[in-house]
Amino acid sequence: MAGITLKGLCREFPGGVVAVRDLDLEIRDGEFLVLLGPSGCGKTTTLRLIAGLEPPTAGRVFVGARDVTDLAPRDRDVAMVFQNYALYPHMTVRDNLAFGLRMRKTPKPEIQRRIERVADTLGITELMPRKPAALSGGQRQRVALGRAIVREPVAFLFDEPLSNLDAKLRVHTRAELVRLHRELGTTMVYVTHDQTEAMTMGQRIAILDHGEMQQLGPPLDVYDRPANRMVAGFIGSPPTNFFDGTFETVDGTPAFRGASFTVPFPHAKPQSRRVTLGIRPEHVSVEPADAVNAGPGGTAAGASAAGGHAPASGQVMVSEPLGSETILYCRTDADETVIARVAGRSELRPDDRVRLRTDAERAYLFEGGDGRRVGSSTGVK
Repeated sequence: MAGITLKGLCREFPGGVVAVRDLDLEIRDGEFLVLLGPSGCGKTTTLRLIAGLEPPTAGRVFVGARDVTDLAPRDRDVAMVFQNYALYPHMTVRDNLAFGLRMRKTPKPEIQRRIERVADTLGITELMPRKPAALSGGQRQRVALGRAIVREPVAFLFDEPLSNLDAKLRVHTRAELVRLHRELGTTMVYVTHDQTEAMTMGQRIAILDHGEMQQLGPPLDVYDRPANRMVAGFIGSPPTNFFDGTFETVDGTPAFRGASFTVPFPHAKPQSRRVTLGIRPEHVSVEPADAVNAGPGGTAAGASAAGGHAPASGQVMVSEPLGSETILYCRTDADETVIARVAGRSELRPDDRVRLRTDAERAYLFEGGDGRRVGSSTGVK
């Protein structure tokens, strides 16, 4: 096993397109790290740079203590699992698993031992005589995983390996990959744009955007303490609500003041007056407009910014009942959209008048210019 270190890694394509820019990243020995970000953010290019499938424009790649920047992919001792399985259609499952080992002239008894162990671990023993055309998508992906595992590399690289699976099988395979990592203890780098995969699988998440690292940390730390507006908006479903406004003193207390909400931030010190409020849907309470008492975390309807904050008036536009929760899309009287996640089932329906309140203790404040969260470090932590 070995960790992976990227130092000042850059990849620029013809035409001045920069896919990866000055990336410094240390992936710990035995860690499951997820590279997460929107399409075009540079995550797959980063994985290909590690694998040796792309040459870096600048920077170095280390696997363990070994500088592999100029080595061919076959000499890096890493195994890559692709989205499209890449199985040989004319070979049986057994031959697909054995092919790479045969090319490396591994002794036949050792090939047999590895294949049997991996087939048992992945539950594909009964598939050995079949060819890929006779397998389901999930079975093909397990064979592709097995082909990588039998090599016993120092690190595994996964390029969105679950994208072609249906939702139910994706959940099952996610759990299988986490179990495999726990059993093998091998370094794994996993690329995805699916935040659910990132949150449930990764020990740490590295979020990329426009080729640059935005934040690195454990999943819940990233969720609870996003470094900037991009991270706050990308992590979480439904996405974070954002409201532009100003930072000023309201009734003697420093506060965010927007078109719909005024929220106290007594200890905040933004660099500019123009700021953005961020609040996750689960931290928005919704109550009928004629309700007398405020919901959890709220205050009375006439409260000021000093003692809490006044609710916004509006109406429900869309209600999405999901059984265990309800997602409400509302429009305030100031014509701003607010998404709220309500536990259980809501009696509110489209066009119902409501009052909306944010949990001030769970709200984020972002700089209006660079989008950095007020109070967070400007660097990657």
